[in-house]
Amino acid sequence: MSDLISKGVVALRADMAAGKLNAAELMQETLNQIAAVNPKVNAIVSLRDAVTLMAEARAADQAEAQGPLHGIPVAIKDLANAAGLPTTMGSPIFKDQVAARDDIMVARMRAAGAIIIGKTNTPEFGLGSHTFNPVHGATGNAYDPARSAGGSSGGAAVALATSMLSMADGSDMMGSLRNPAAWNNVYGMRPTWGLVPSEPVGDTFLHQLATNGPMGRSPADIALLLGVQAGGDPRQPHGLDAGEYSGVADLKGKRIGWLGDWGGAYPMEPGILDTCQTALATLAELGCEVESVALPFAADQIWQSWIDLRSWAVAGGAGALLANPETAALLKPAAIWEIERGLALSAMDVHRASVIRSQWFAKAAALFDQFDALVLPSAQMWPFPVEWISPQQINDVNMDTYHRWMEVVIPISLLGLPCLNIPAGFGDNGLPMGLQLFGKRGADAALLQMGQAWHLATDWPAKRPPVL
Repeated sequence: MSDLISKGVVALRADMAAGKLNAAELMQETLNQIAAVNPKVNAIVSLRDAVTLMAEARAADQAEAQGPLHGIPVAIKDLANAAGLPTTMGSPIFKDQVAARDDIMVARMRAAGAIIIGKTNTPEFGLGSHTFNPVHGATGNAYDPARSAGGSSGGAAVALATSMLSMADGSDMMGSLRNPAAWNNVYGMRPTWGLVPSEPVGDTFLHQLATNGPMGRSPADIALLLGVQAGGDPRQPHGLDAGEYSGVADLKGKRIGWLGDWGGAYPMEPGILDTCQTALATLAELGCEVESVALPFAADQIWQSWIDLRSWAVAGGAGALLANPETAALLKPAAIWEIERGLALSAMDVHRASVIRSQWFAKAAALFDQFDALVLPSAQMWPFPVEWISPQQINDVNMDTYHRWMEVVIPISLLGLPCLNIPAGFGDNGLPMGLQLFGKRGADAALLQMGQAWHLATDWPAKRPPVL
Protein backbone atom coordinates (compact mmCIF):
# COMPACT_ATOMS: atom_id res chain seq x y z
CA MET A 1 0.00 0.00 0.00
CA SER A 2 1.33 3.44 -0.90
CA ASP A 3 1.76 5.47 2.28
CA LEU A 4 2.37 8.51 0.10
CA ILE A 5 -0.82 8.46 -1.98
CA SER A 6 -2.98 7.35 0.95
CA LYS A 7 -2.27 10.72 2.58
CA GLY A 8 -4.85 12.26 0.24
CA VAL A 9 -4.75 15.18 -2.16
CA VAL A 10 -4.75 18.00 0.41
CA ALA A 11 -1.67 16.60 2.14
CA LEU A 12 0.05 15.87 -1.16
CA ARG A 13 -0.44 19.42 -2.40
CA ALA A 14 0.89 20.77 0.90
CA ASP A 15 4.00 18.63 0.58
CA MET A 16 4.50 19.79 -3.00
CA ALA A 17 4.08 23.45 -2.05
CA ALA A 18 6.65 22.99 0.73
CA GLY A 19 9.15 21.38 -1.64
CA LYS A 20 8.99 18.00 0.13
CA LEU A 21 7.57 16.25 -2.94
CA ASN A 22 7.52 16.86 -6.66
CA ALA A 23 5.13 15.78 -9.41
CA ALA A 24 7.59 13.33 -10.97
CA GLU A 25 8.05 11.50 -7.66
CA LEU A 26 4.30 11.36 -7.16
CA MET A 27 3.71 10.11 -10.70
CA GLN A 28 6.31 7.36 -10.31
CA GLU A 29 4.72 6.27 -7.04
CA THR A 30 1.30 6.28 -8.71
CA LEU A 31 2.48 4.12 -11.60
CA ASN A 32 4.21 1.72 -9.20
CA GLN A 33 1.05 1.37 -7.13
CA ILE A 34 -1.10 0.77 -10.19
CA ALA A 35 1.30 -1.90 -11.44
CA ALA A 36 1.22 -3.66 -8.07
CA VAL A 37 -2.50 -3.41 -7.30
CA ASN A 38 -4.60 -2.90 -10.41
CA PRO A 39 -4.20 -6.46 -11.75
CA LYS A 40 -5.96 -7.66 -8.57
CA VAL A 41 -8.96 -5.31 -8.77
CA ASN A 42 -9.21 -3.91 -12.35
CA ALA A 43 -10.19 -0.40 -11.28
CA ILE A 44 -8.13 1.71 -13.71
CA VAL A 45 -8.56 1.21 -17.45
CA SER A 46 -7.11 2.85 -20.57
CA LEU A 47 -3.93 3.78 -18.69
CA ARG A 48 -1.66 6.08 -20.71
CA ASP A 49 1.96 5.09 -21.32
CA ALA A 50 4.41 5.69 -18.50
CA VAL A 51 7.00 7.57 -20.57
CA THR A 52 4.49 10.25 -21.59
CA LEU A 53 3.08 10.55 -18.08
CA MET A 54 6.50 10.96 -16.51
CA ALA A 55 7.35 13.63 -19.08
CA GLU A 56 4.16 15.52 -18.20
CA ALA A 57 4.96 15.26 -14.50
CA ARG A 58 8.50 16.62 -15.03
CA ALA A 59 7.05 19.47 -17.10
CA ALA A 60 4.67 20.26 -14.23
CA ASP A 61 7.68 20.48 -11.91
CA GLN A 62 9.26 23.07 -14.20
CA ALA A 63 6.10 25.18 -14.50
CA GLU A 64 4.35 27.60 -12.19
CA ALA A 65 1.50 25.96 -10.28
CA GLN A 66 -1.64 26.18 -12.43
CA GLY A 67 -4.11 25.62 -9.64
CA PRO A 68 -5.03 23.56 -6.58
CA LEU A 69 -4.55 20.22 -8.38
CA HIS A 70 -1.17 21.03 -9.94
CA GLY A 71 0.80 17.84 -10.59
CA ILE A 72 -1.82 15.50 -9.11
CA PRO A 73 -2.50 12.30 -11.12
CA VAL A 74 -6.17 11.53 -11.71
CA ALA A 75 -8.11 8.96 -13.74
CA ILE A 76 -11.50 10.00 -15.14
CA LYS A 77 -14.63 7.88 -14.85
CA ASP A 78 -15.22 6.18 -18.20
CA LEU A 79 -18.54 7.96 -18.77
CA ALA A 80 -16.88 11.37 -19.18
CA ASN A 81 -14.77 12.60 -22.09
CA ALA A 82 -11.07 13.27 -21.59
CA ALA A 83 -9.36 14.42 -24.78
CA GLY A 84 -7.27 11.74 -26.43
CA LEU A 85 -8.57 8.91 -24.26
CA PRO A 86 -11.26 6.32 -25.00
CA THR A 87 -14.77 6.98 -23.71
CA THR A 88 -16.15 3.46 -23.94
CA MET A 89 -18.93 3.85 -21.35
CA GLY A 90 -18.34 0.13 -20.89
CA SER A 91 -20.24 -0.59 -24.11
CA PRO A 92 -19.03 -2.51 -27.17
CA ILE A 93 -20.86 0.16 -29.19
CA PHE A 94 -18.24 2.72 -28.12
CA LYS A 95 -15.20 0.55 -27.41
CA ASP A 96 -13.19 2.32 -30.12
CA GLN A 97 -14.46 5.85 -29.42
CA VAL A 98 -11.70 8.35 -28.57
CA ALA A 99 -12.68 11.73 -27.12
CA ALA A 100 -11.78 14.79 -29.18
CA ARG A 101 -12.20 17.16 -26.23
CA ASP A 102 -12.67 17.32 -22.48
CA ASP A 103 -16.07 17.49 -20.85
CA ILE A 104 -16.60 20.60 -18.71
CA MET A 105 -15.74 18.91 -15.42
CA VAL A 106 -12.62 17.29 -16.89
CA ALA A 107 -11.49 20.56 -18.48
CA ARG A 108 -11.80 22.28 -15.10
CA MET A 109 -9.70 19.60 -13.42
CA ARG A 110 -7.08 19.79 -16.15
CA ALA A 111 -7.01 23.60 -15.94
CA ALA A 112 -6.44 23.29 -12.19
CA GLY A 113 -3.26 21.35 -12.93
CA ALA A 114 -4.36 17.71 -12.70
CA ILE A 115 -2.51 15.20 -14.89
CA ILE A 116 -4.99 12.79 -16.45
CA ILE A 117 -3.47 9.31 -16.49
CA GLY A 118 -6.37 7.17 -17.74
CA LYS A 119 -9.95 6.21 -16.92
CA THR A 120 -11.75 4.36 -14.10
CA ASN A 121 -14.05 1.45 -14.77
CA THR A 122 -17.85 1.71 -14.77
CA PRO A 123 -20.87 -0.46 -15.57
CA GLU A 124 -22.12 -0.41 -19.14
CA PHE A 125 -23.67 3.07 -19.65
CA GLY A 126 -23.40 3.49 -15.86
CA LEU A 127 -26.56 1.42 -15.38
CA GLY A 128 -26.62 -0.64 -12.21
CA SER A 129 -24.61 -0.26 -9.01
CA HIS A 130 -22.22 -3.07 -9.97
CA THR A 131 -19.09 -2.28 -12.01
CA PHE A 132 -18.74 -4.80 -14.81
CA ASN A 133 -18.95 -4.48 -18.58
CA PRO A 134 -18.03 -6.43 -21.75
CA VAL A 135 -15.22 -4.03 -22.70
CA HIS A 136 -13.08 -3.90 -19.56
CA GLY A 137 -14.54 -6.64 -17.37
CA ALA A 138 -15.42 -6.42 -13.67
CA THR A 139 -13.88 -4.35 -10.88
CA GLY A 140 -13.36 -6.19 -7.60
CA ASN A 141 -14.04 -4.70 -4.19
CA ALA A 142 -10.97 -3.28 -2.44
CA TYR A 143 -11.69 -5.34 0.69
CA ASP A 144 -12.53 -8.56 -1.18
CA PRO A 145 -11.92 -8.62 -4.95
CA ALA A 146 -14.30 -11.58 -5.25
CA ARG A 147 -17.12 -9.19 -4.40
CA SER A 148 -18.70 -6.21 -6.14
CA ALA A 149 -17.12 -2.77 -6.00
CA GLY A 150 -20.55 -1.16 -6.30
CA GLY A 151 -21.13 1.41 -8.98
CA SER A 152 -21.35 3.09 -11.17
CA SER A 153 -18.24 4.90 -9.87
CA GLY A 154 -16.84 1.56 -8.74
CA GLY A 155 -13.46 1.91 -10.41
CA ALA A 156 -12.98 5.35 -8.84
CA ALA A 157 -13.83 4.12 -5.33
CA VAL A 158 -11.53 1.09 -5.55
CA ALA A 159 -8.66 3.17 -6.97
CA LEU A 160 -9.01 5.50 -3.98
CA ALA A 161 -9.31 2.72 -1.41
CA THR A 162 -6.20 0.98 -2.74
CA SER A 163 -4.17 4.22 -2.96
CA MET A 164 -3.80 4.16 -6.73
CA LEU A 165 -5.36 7.66 -6.70
CA SER A 166 -5.50 10.41 -4.08
CA MET A 167 -8.81 11.77 -5.40
CA ALA A 168 -11.37 10.79 -8.02
CA ASP A 169 -14.28 12.12 -10.01
CA GLY A 170 -17.55 10.28 -10.52
CA SER A 171 -21.19 10.74 -11.31
CA ASP A 172 -24.39 9.86 -9.48
CA MET A 173 -27.91 9.19 -10.66
CA MET A 174 -28.91 6.30 -8.40
CA GLY A 175 -26.23 6.24 -5.73
CA SER A 176 -23.25 5.99 -8.05
CA LEU A 177 -20.99 8.14 -5.87
CA ARG A 178 -22.42 6.88 -2.58
CA ASN A 179 -22.81 3.10 -2.89
CA PRO A 180 -19.25 2.39 -4.14
CA ALA A 181 -17.79 4.80 -1.60
CA ALA A 182 -19.63 2.94 1.18
CA TRP A 183 -18.55 -0.47 -0.10
CA ASN A 184 -14.90 0.61 -0.37
CA ASN A 185 -14.55 2.65 2.84
CA VAL A 186 -14.02 6.10 1.28
CA TYR A 187 -16.03 9.31 0.96
CA GLY A 188 -18.24 10.11 -2.02
CA MET A 189 -20.38 13.20 -2.53
CA ARG A 190 -23.45 13.74 -4.62
CA PRO A 191 -23.56 17.57 -4.86
CA THR A 192 -26.71 19.67 -5.00
CA TRP A 193 -28.09 19.19 -8.50
CA GLY A 194 -26.82 22.02 -10.73
CA LEU A 195 -23.66 22.69 -8.74
CA VAL A 196 -21.40 20.59 -10.99
CA PRO A 197 -22.53 20.92 -14.62
CA SER A 198 -22.85 18.13 -17.13
CA GLU A 199 -22.59 18.81 -20.87
CA PRO A 200 -24.68 21.40 -22.80
CA VAL A 201 -26.04 18.81 -25.24
CA GLY A 202 -29.54 17.52 -25.74
CA ASP A 203 -32.07 18.62 -23.14
CA THR A 204 -30.68 20.88 -20.41
CA PHE A 205 -33.97 21.97 -18.84
CA LEU A 206 -35.98 18.90 -17.87
CA HIS A 207 -33.77 16.01 -16.72
CA GLN A 208 -32.58 16.68 -13.17
CA LEU A 209 -31.51 13.31 -11.80
CA ALA A 210 -27.84 12.69 -12.64
CA THR A 211 -24.91 14.83 -11.52
CA ASN A 212 -21.13 14.76 -11.59
CA GLY A 213 -19.20 15.00 -8.35
CA PRO A 214 -16.09 14.17 -6.27
CA MET A 215 -14.70 11.26 -4.26
CA GLY A 216 -11.88 11.36 -1.73
CA ARG A 217 -10.22 9.77 1.26
CA SER A 218 -11.55 12.61 3.43
CA PRO A 219 -14.19 15.35 3.18
CA ALA A 220 -11.35 17.88 3.04
CA ASP A 221 -10.08 16.17 -0.11
CA ILE A 222 -13.60 16.22 -1.54
CA ALA A 223 -13.93 19.92 -0.70
CA LEU A 224 -10.75 20.69 -2.66
CA LEU A 225 -11.96 18.81 -5.74
CA LEU A 226 -15.53 20.11 -5.51
CA GLY A 227 -14.18 23.65 -5.50
CA VAL A 228 -12.61 22.91 -8.89
CA GLN A 229 -15.59 21.08 -10.37
CA ALA A 230 -18.35 23.39 -9.16
CA GLY A 231 -19.91 26.44 -10.78
CA GLY A 232 -22.55 27.00 -13.42
CA ASP A 233 -22.00 26.83 -17.15
CA PRO A 234 -23.48 29.83 -19.05
CA ARG A 235 -24.88 27.56 -21.77
CA GLN A 236 -27.13 25.76 -19.29
CA PRO A 237 -30.00 26.78 -17.03
CA HIS A 238 -30.34 25.84 -13.34
CA GLY A 239 -26.61 26.15 -12.65
CA LEU A 240 -25.30 27.21 -9.24
CA ASP A 241 -22.27 29.33 -8.38
CA ALA A 242 -19.32 27.67 -6.69
CA GLY A 243 -18.87 28.29 -2.99
CA GLU A 244 -16.30 27.71 -0.26
CA TYR A 245 -16.42 24.13 0.99
CA SER A 246 -13.50 23.70 3.39
CA GLY A 247 -13.53 23.76 7.17
CA VAL A 248 -14.65 21.66 10.13
CA ALA A 249 -17.99 21.98 11.90
CA ASP A 250 -18.50 21.75 15.64
CA LEU A 251 -20.89 18.81 15.88
CA LYS A 252 -22.11 19.71 19.35
CA GLY A 253 -25.84 20.38 19.21
CA LYS A 254 -26.26 19.37 15.55
CA ARG A 255 -29.64 17.72 15.10
CA ILE A 256 -29.47 14.53 13.02
CA GLY A 257 -32.60 12.70 11.86
CA TRP A 258 -32.24 8.91 11.46
CA LEU A 259 -34.53 7.41 8.80
CA GLY A 260 -33.35 3.81 9.19
CA ASP A 261 -35.11 1.42 6.82
CA TRP A 262 -37.82 3.96 5.93
CA GLY A 263 -40.41 2.49 8.25
CA GLY A 264 -39.65 -1.06 7.09
CA ALA A 265 -40.10 -0.25 3.38
CA TYR A 266 -36.45 -0.96 2.51
CA PRO A 267 -35.27 -4.50 3.33
CA MET A 268 -31.76 -4.57 4.79
CA GLU A 269 -29.37 -7.48 5.01
CA PRO A 270 -28.47 -8.54 8.57
CA GLY A 271 -25.84 -6.38 10.22
CA ILE A 272 -26.33 -3.24 8.14
CA LEU A 273 -28.64 -1.41 10.51
CA ASP A 274 -26.52 -2.54 13.48
CA THR A 275 -23.36 -1.14 11.85
CA CYS A 276 -25.11 2.13 11.02
CA GLN A 277 -26.56 2.50 14.49
CA THR A 278 -23.11 2.00 16.01
CA ALA A 279 -21.93 4.87 13.81
CA LEU A 280 -24.88 6.95 14.99
CA ALA A 281 -23.81 6.32 18.58
CA THR A 282 -20.40 7.76 17.68
CA LEU A 283 -22.13 10.84 16.24
CA ALA A 284 -23.96 11.21 19.55
CA GLU A 285 -20.66 10.91 21.45
CA LEU A 286 -19.36 13.77 19.30
CA GLY A 287 -22.23 15.97 20.48
CA CYS A 288 -24.93 15.41 17.89
CA GLU A 289 -28.54 15.04 18.92
CA VAL A 290 -29.66 11.94 17.01
CA GLU A 291 -33.39 11.33 16.73
CA SER A 292 -35.39 8.69 14.85
CA VAL A 293 -37.72 10.15 12.23
CA ALA A 294 -41.16 8.74 11.47
CA LEU A 295 -41.91 7.68 7.89
CA PRO A 296 -41.90 11.04 6.05
CA PHE A 297 -43.35 10.02 2.66
CA ALA A 298 -44.70 6.87 1.05
CA ALA A 299 -41.86 4.75 -0.36
CA ASP A 300 -44.02 3.33 -3.16
CA GLN A 301 -44.81 6.83 -4.43
CA ILE A 302 -41.14 7.81 -4.40
CA TRP A 303 -40.27 4.62 -6.28
CA GLN A 304 -42.94 5.15 -8.95
CA SER A 305 -41.86 8.72 -9.52
CA TRP A 306 -38.23 7.63 -9.67
CA ILE A 307 -38.49 4.76 -12.13
CA ASP A 308 -40.66 6.82 -14.50
CA LEU A 309 -38.38 9.86 -14.47
CA ARG A 310 -35.28 7.67 -14.72
CA SER A 311 -36.60 5.62 -17.64
CA TRP A 312 -37.70 8.81 -19.35
CA ALA A 313 -34.18 10.24 -18.95
CA VAL A 314 -32.47 7.06 -20.19
CA ALA A 315 -34.79 6.84 -23.19
CA GLY A 316 -34.11 10.49 -24.01
CA GLY A 317 -30.37 9.92 -23.96
CA ALA A 318 -30.09 6.44 -25.48
CA GLY A 319 -33.30 5.89 -27.42
CA ALA A 320 -31.51 6.27 -30.75
CA LEU A 321 -29.29 3.29 -29.89
CA LEU A 322 -32.34 1.05 -29.59
CA ALA A 323 -33.86 2.40 -32.80
CA ASN A 324 -30.74 1.39 -34.77
CA PRO A 325 -30.71 -2.43 -35.27
CA GLU A 326 -26.90 -2.56 -35.33
CA THR A 327 -26.48 -0.83 -31.97
CA ALA A 328 -29.63 -2.34 -30.47
CA ALA A 329 -28.07 -5.79 -30.79
CA LEU A 330 -25.19 -4.64 -28.55
CA LEU A 331 -27.30 -3.16 -25.71
CA LYS A 332 -27.50 -4.96 -22.39
CA PRO A 333 -30.96 -6.03 -21.16
CA ALA A 334 -31.12 -3.36 -18.45
CA ALA A 335 -30.59 -0.61 -21.02
CA ILE A 336 -33.24 -2.04 -23.34
CA TRP A 337 -35.70 -2.31 -20.45
CA GLU A 338 -35.10 1.31 -19.37
CA ILE A 339 -35.39 2.69 -22.92
CA GLU A 340 -38.56 0.75 -23.70
CA ARG A 341 -40.16 1.88 -20.43
CA GLY A 342 -39.25 5.49 -21.17
CA LEU A 343 -40.60 5.38 -24.71
CA ALA A 344 -43.91 3.97 -23.46
CA LEU A 345 -44.53 6.84 -21.02
CA SER A 346 -47.03 9.55 -21.89
CA ALA A 347 -46.52 13.23 -21.17
CA MET A 348 -49.06 12.94 -18.35
CA ASP A 349 -47.17 9.97 -16.88
CA VAL A 350 -44.11 12.19 -16.63
CA HIS A 351 -46.20 15.02 -15.21
CA ARG A 352 -47.62 12.77 -12.49
CA ALA A 353 -44.13 11.57 -11.60
CA SER A 354 -42.93 15.15 -11.27
CA VAL A 355 -45.91 16.08 -9.09
CA ILE A 356 -44.94 13.31 -6.66
CA ARG A 357 -41.37 14.59 -6.70
CA SER A 358 -42.64 18.10 -5.92
CA GLN A 359 -44.74 16.84 -3.02
CA TRP A 360 -41.81 14.93 -1.53
CA PHE A 361 -39.56 18.01 -1.92
CA ALA A 362 -42.01 20.07 0.16
CA LYS A 363 -42.14 17.38 2.86
CA ALA A 364 -38.35 17.16 2.96
CA ALA A 365 -38.05 20.94 3.25
CA ALA A 366 -40.16 20.81 6.42
CA LEU A 367 -37.84 18.17 7.88
CA PHE A 368 -34.84 20.42 7.33
CA ASP A 369 -36.58 23.05 9.44
CA GLN A 370 -36.10 20.58 12.32
CA PHE A 371 -32.80 18.87 11.48
CA ASP A 372 -29.34 19.95 10.34
CA ALA A 373 -29.04 16.73 8.37
CA LEU A 374 -30.83 13.45 7.77
CA VAL A 375 -29.20 10.02 7.65
CA LEU A 376 -29.89 6.76 5.79
CA PRO A 377 -27.73 3.68 5.19
CA SER A 378 -25.79 3.96 1.93
CA ALA A 379 -26.78 0.47 0.81
CA GLN A 380 -29.25 -2.27 1.66
CA MET A 381 -26.79 -5.11 1.02
CA TRP A 382 -23.18 -5.96 1.74
CA PRO A 383 -20.98 -6.30 -1.37
CA PHE A 384 -22.22 -9.37 -3.25
CA PRO A 385 -20.31 -11.88 -5.42
CA VAL A 386 -18.67 -10.14 -8.36
CA GLU A 387 -20.00 -12.68 -10.88
CA TRP A 388 -23.62 -11.73 -10.18
CA ILE A 389 -25.42 -9.48 -12.67
CA SER A 390 -27.70 -8.02 -10.01
CA PRO A 391 -29.14 -9.25 -6.70
CA GLN A 392 -32.43 -11.12 -6.95
CA GLN A 393 -33.41 -10.96 -3.27
CA ILE A 394 -32.74 -9.11 -0.06
CA ASN A 395 -33.55 -11.49 2.76
CA ASP A 396 -36.77 -13.09 1.48
CA VAL A 397 -37.93 -10.06 -0.55
CA ASN A 398 -37.70 -10.48 -4.34
CA MET A 399 -36.15 -7.63 -6.32
CA ASP A 400 -38.48 -6.83 -9.24
CA THR A 401 -35.96 -4.73 -11.23
CA TYR A 402 -32.21 -4.78 -11.78
CA HIS A 403 -31.82 -1.78 -9.46
CA ARG A 404 -34.51 -2.23 -6.79
CA TRP A 405 -31.86 -3.38 -4.31
CA MET A 406 -30.55 0.22 -4.21
CA GLU A 407 -33.89 1.84 -3.42
CA VAL A 408 -32.47 3.46 -0.27
CA VAL A 409 -30.62 6.09 -2.33
CA ILE A 410 -33.55 7.40 -4.36
CA PRO A 411 -35.31 9.68 -1.83
CA ILE A 412 -32.20 11.87 -2.12
CA SER A 413 -31.56 11.51 -5.85
CA LEU A 414 -35.15 12.29 -6.74
CA LEU A 415 -34.89 15.72 -5.11
CA GLY A 416 -31.36 16.60 -6.22
CA LEU A 417 -30.25 17.11 -2.63
CA PRO A 418 -26.60 17.14 -1.54
CA CYS A 419 -25.43 13.95 0.14
CA LEU A 420 -22.11 12.77 1.55
CA ASN A 421 -21.34 9.10 2.10
CA ILE A 422 -19.38 8.83 5.32
CA PRO A 423 -17.70 5.50 6.15
CA ALA A 424 -19.59 3.82 8.99
CA GLY A 425 -17.26 0.96 9.85
CA PHE A 426 -17.26 -2.75 9.08
CA GLY A 427 -19.62 -5.65 9.55
CA ASP A 428 -18.77 -9.00 11.12
CA ASN A 429 -17.98 -10.12 7.54
CA GLY A 430 -15.07 -7.65 7.37
CA LEU A 431 -16.79 -5.59 4.65
CA PRO A 432 -17.36 -1.82 4.78
CA MET A 433 -20.64 0.09 5.04
CA GLY A 434 -21.50 3.78 4.94
CA LEU A 435 -24.08 6.35 5.93
CA GLN A 436 -25.78 8.85 3.62
CA LEU A 437 -25.58 12.22 5.37
CA PHE A 438 -27.81 14.60 3.43
CA GLY A 439 -29.17 18.09 3.76
CA LYS A 440 -31.29 20.74 2.14
CA ARG A 441 -30.54 22.11 -1.30
CA GLY A 442 -27.30 24.11 -1.19
CA ALA A 443 -26.07 22.60 2.08
CA ASP A 444 -22.97 21.11 0.43
CA ALA A 445 -20.46 23.07 2.53
CA ALA A 446 -22.25 22.33 5.79
CA LEU A 447 -22.30 18.59 5.04
CA LEU A 448 -18.60 18.54 4.15
CA GLN A 449 -17.73 20.43 7.34
CA MET A 450 -19.75 17.96 9.41
CA GLY A 451 -18.16 15.10 7.50
CA GLN A 452 -14.66 16.40 8.19
CA ALA A 453 -15.40 16.47 11.92
CA TRP A 454 -16.56 12.85 11.63
CA HIS A 455 -13.40 11.96 9.70
CA LEU A 456 -11.06 13.51 12.26
CA ALA A 457 -12.78 11.49 14.98
CA THR A 458 -12.94 8.16 13.14
CA ASP A 459 -10.65 8.02 10.06
CA TRP A 460 -12.13 4.75 8.82
CA PRO A 461 -10.21 4.93 5.47
CA ALA A 462 -7.02 4.34 7.49
CA LYS A 463 -8.19 0.72 7.89
CA ARG A 464 -6.51 -0.58 4.79
CA PRO A 465 -7.73 -3.39 2.55
CA PRO A 466 -6.24 -6.57 4.08
CA VAL A 467 -6.08 -8.52 0.81
CA LEU A 468 -3.66 -5.96 -0.64
